[in-house]
Amino acid sequence: MMSNITRKTALESRHRALGSDLTQSWNGMPIPQNYATDPYDEVAATRYRAGLIEVTGLNIVNVSGPDATKFLNYLLTTDVSKAAVGDSHISNTVNDAGALIDDVLVYVDGQNTFRISHGGGAFGEALKEYASKYDVKIEPDDDVHILSLQGPVALEVLAPHTPADLSKLGYFKHLKTTLFGRPVSIARGGYSGERGYEVFTSREDAGFIWDSILEAGKAKGVMPVSWTCLDIVRVESGLLFFPFDMPHGDTTPWEVRADWTIDLSKPDFRGKAAVAASKGKERSFITGLEVDSHEAVTPGAKVFAGGKEVGIVTSTTFSQHLGKSLAMAQIAPSHTALGTAVEINDGGKVLNAHVVRMPFYDPLRFRTHPASER
Repeated sequence: MMSNITRKTALESRHRALGSDLTQSWNGMPIPQNYATDPYDEVAATRYRAGLIEVTGLNIVNVSGPDATKFLNYLLTTDVSKAAVGDSHISNTVNDAGALIDDVLVYVDGQNTFRISHGGGAFGEALKEYASKYDVKIEPDDDVHILSLQGPVALEVLAPHTPADLSKLGYFKHLKTTLFGRPVSIARGGYSGERGYEVFTSREDAGFIWDSILEAGKAKGVMPVSWTCLDIVRVESGLLFFPFDMPHGDTTPWEVRADWTIDLSKPDFRGKAAVAASKGKERSFITGLEVDSHEAVTPGAKVFAGGKEVGIVTSTTFSQHLGKSLAMAQIAPSHTALGTAVEINDGGKVLNAHVVRMPFYDPLRFRTHPASER
């Protein structure tokens, strides 16, 4: 609701001109949940051309100082000391009980100099709780605006307008440069399952960069896309959204199959002992389902097998692109094998479903990082 608004986007007038009422918010910032355009047309643009979305609702925090690496290594499950300048990587933060409290993206800007992007969890509170024990400087950045261009032509659209060689920018790499003559940081990545780039710019330059990207991509069919579109493509791509895909309240990293974000070889991190102890004791695993339905299932619907409840649906969409009703669910380990048949009780309506591989779209992720780059 608008009463929760604590931050403002420099692109408000542009979102309203595109048909958004900006009545929904995330992390205190209004978001364009819908535009006047059809979300499925926006999905088609993202899959075949490129879509531009503002994701400034992410929380950005700069962490620097002599103890910055040591500090982040205590708060995060990955080992940030293993990342080089220009790298970025997904990590998680857990509480003392080993339960997920936020997911984060770490950008290494320099020695002991990091940008942290995090969502709606408790990472910000953890920063404040433990900062006094380290020689670090923590600076939330409410000036930065993040414009994400996602889709097959994203490189073609941006490359002519920056001196950086974006064709050589690897997956989950980033650099500082200029775009359309304005200072920016460009990161390769995104939330769409397509090759994409996230442009970090100032509030002052955000409108100019937004307009310039759309103008540069106009002949290639680039269009602004809404958060409804973003939710469709991220479910198609099997990408999780904290905390909606973590329904236990104390979901462990193992239960969302985030083993690759856990570095137990580190000397210590918050919740390490509890995380290690919880391995092998998973109550459920995030699991992909194809549902026999012509519409999306309601998140929160219960999953059954043989009359017994075995899970809960977390994120869903009807994918026109794939022609399927898709659901992610937390399901008991005994019922997560590929092909396992289950039933979903959606408000009294019983639907057949079966377990499939995730991501649903581009299962080998060739779209985001093709074989030539592996």
